[in-house]
Amino acid sequence: MIEDWQKLDSEKTVRILGEINPYLEPIQFDPNTVTIRSQKLSFYKEYTFFELTDISAIPGARKYAIYKPGEVNVINWTNQIIYEINEKAPILLNKESVSRYVRFFFNYVRGRHGRFLIIETIDDIRWQIEPPIQGRKVMQEMLEPIMLIDQNSEDVFNLEAFMIFKDSLFRTKIQVSSDGFVSMSDEDLKIEGMPVLQDSFG
Repeated sequence: MIEDWQKLDSEKTVRILGEINPYLEPIQFDPNTVTIRSQKLSFYKEYTFFELTDISAIPGARKYAIYKPGEVNVINWTNQIIYEINEKAPILLNKESVSRYVRFFFNYVRGRHGRFLIIETIDDIRWQIEPPIQGRKVMQEMLEPIMLIDQNSEDVFNLEAFMIFKDSLFRTKIQVSSDGFVSMSDEDLKIEGMPVLQDSFG
């Protein structure tokens, strides 16, 4: 996922951490060891997205929160928290922002068996064993960026994307309603048994 992160200075880190820390479990972050980065999300006009990282902890700790003054929403890797924010914000989707919303949604939602990871170039794949040069070339020629197909009369955006789930690459259609509800259909398996690293999150 292409992200435009901005690192917070120490003064803003202390201030923002003071608001977010009470919502973090099981432990809170120390302002002396945490790094906070922020980015604006075009589909949430009044909110900022924060990444909080503490590499001094073992293992390293990382949390994400969608924030506006007086309101903290910690990412818990379910679609429920995103759908709740969609309603509160409310979400603003158009032909320019819907692809970024889809990337965001699948990057920060994890089902019981893992995440569906959008793959737009071969560099998005986390290999356990690098494929041979010819294999990389064939795969790169097959892959395409997420594509908006159309927006129908019910204000549903129809997109297509390549995804990896566990060790399988497939192409799928993605439907996004105007309120941000996401669904998938017509999955077309392309490659299975790929030597990729198991998905990690958190």
